[in-house]
Amino acid sequence: MNPLTQTGTPAAGLAPKRAYELEHLLGALADPANPVGAAAILDADERAETLTAGESLLHDYGLNAEFVPPEHGGRLDRADHLVEVMRSVYRRDPVLGLGYGASSLIAGVTLWTAGNEEQTAFAARTLLDGRRIAIAFHELAHGNDMAGTEFTATAAPDGLRLSGRKEVVTNIRRADAMVVLARSDPRPGPRSHSLVLVDRASADPARLTDLPRFGTVGMRGLQLGGLRFDALPVPTAAVLGPVGSGLENALKALQITRTVLPAMASGILDTGLRLALDHLTKRRLYGAPATDLPQVRAQLAAVFADLLRAEALGAVGARALHLLPGQASVYSSAVKFEVARLLLEAMDRLAELLGAHFYLREGPTALFQKLLRDLAPVGFGHIARAACQMSLMPQLPLLARRSWSRPAADAPGDLFTLGTGLPPLPFGRLALHAAGRDPIAGSLHALADAPWQAGHADLRAAAEADRTDLIELASVCVRLTPVDLGVDAGPEHYDLVTRYVRLWARTACLQVWRHADPGTFLADPSWLRAALHRSSPGRRRPGPLPGPVEDALFAELLHRHIERRSFGLTGRALTV
Repeated sequence: MNPLTQTGTPAAGLAPKRAYELEHLLGALADPANPVGAAAILDADERAETLTAGESLLHDYGLNAEFVPPEHGGRLDRADHLVEVMRSVYRRDPVLGLGYGASSLIAGVTLWTAGNEEQTAFAARTLLDGRRIAIAFHELAHGNDMAGTEFTATAAPDGLRLSGRKEVVTNIRRADAMVVLARSDPRPGPRSHSLVLVDRASADPARLTDLPRFGTVGMRGLQLGGLRFDALPVPTAAVLGPVGSGLENALKALQITRTVLPAMASGILDTGLRLALDHLTKRRLYGAPATDLPQVRAQLAAVFADLLRAEALGAVGARALHLLPGQASVYSSAVKFEVARLLLEAMDRLAELLGAHFYLREGPTALFQKLLRDLAPVGFGHIARAACQMSLMPQLPLLARRSWSRPAADAPGDLFTLGTGLPPLPFGRLALHAAGRDPIAGSLHALADAPWQAGHADLRAAAEADRTDLIELASVCVRLTPVDLGVDAGPEHYDLVTRYVRLWARTACLQVWRHADPGTFLADPSWLRAALHRSSPGRRRPGPLPGPVEDALFAELLHRHIERRSFGLTGRALTV
């Protein structure tokens, strides 16, 4: 048994104390009398309503302080700690996670990135008072193409006039303020849009019309609506940053949210895996528990492995926001693209294991079908996985020249030592382009040449093979032309992004393992061997894990289940 679960104490620094406090306040998910337990969550979902008791509890806890930096009076000191706190919410009810939490987070980081002192002070007061700020970037007609935004901000003698529609926006009906992306110049180009902070309390209600909520398959209780602006007057001082900087600042801020939101959503898979394991350990097939069947054990171990590597990638991406903000344009897209895929595919595999029980809306597994539906937006919300591929593709040639073909500048060791402290989030140092610097993938060269302990020859061989693959990928990418990198690029060029993200993710897992504290679960090579096996090249769907690896992971999974611990990296105690 590994020391992490034997001692009952997760590795220091992986989860803040307040994550345990929030978990305790939320109470046991399985308790039918708990007003924020599974029964209450499902009842609210059937009514397509937000769980009021859950919002009241999160308000009393002061969850909004998690979205405000310390210099403004909040607790947003570390992106990885924010993720771990929010996993306690997401693992119960993703509607609460997005509706009460993440929506205001997205607006908040936009303000911390682009706002002036007066605007950020207003935002901090609003959030710390427990009120909401909506983020209105997208329009249904344009999806992730923010440059196509038709909503306008036109100059007037006394300021600006906002006109147009914003649709499918979380909390827009009940938000006290909102950040809107508007076209401030009719001419095309990167300087044609601006971000505008709208204080709804002072806005002319005759110029605003709430639009009906769109029906959705998942997130049924989410306050998801639209708003029509009819030449709404706002002062010029409402613009965040210089006029015309809207797209630039929005894309920088989204680097934070596209990193942390998928990482938070791993809490959904944690509960999905727990529900499946609960069911399969009790279900008897052929005279024995279903978990005695080799195929069932293999799939459960594989899902556990994918949850671990998803959280490892999320942790590295979150720490990179602090330590390598100039590379966040690459790493945030890699996290969103790969972590979202891992979570979605893993939940689908659990649904296969549950069979008919995965879509029941009552009984012990009833919460699973809601979680499965609510997880879907992780792949397209705020920026789609395909859009992440498109944002990565133009950077491939320069990354190949400067970082992949030869040893690059070393990545800071603290990037992979997950329990160590971090400097404040440097919102002002986020950049639109990584300038070809990729110390994570580039560290494959040093990894392959590093000394390896006896018994780890297979891991060294994997690092050496990945280095060869990275060099080959670089040789292809340096020859790409601007025509190859546009929105109409062929599938073979999108495949290059997928190939890169796979190598980046494998390297991140290798580095997390090498930097883990001895004696902890992260230092055990079993999870790493599983992660490397599950991401091997040339397979559409990886085969079963090697026997000893599967046995070790399944034993750890069962132990955590009995001990009521999370299945993610922290292994922290839960109220289940």
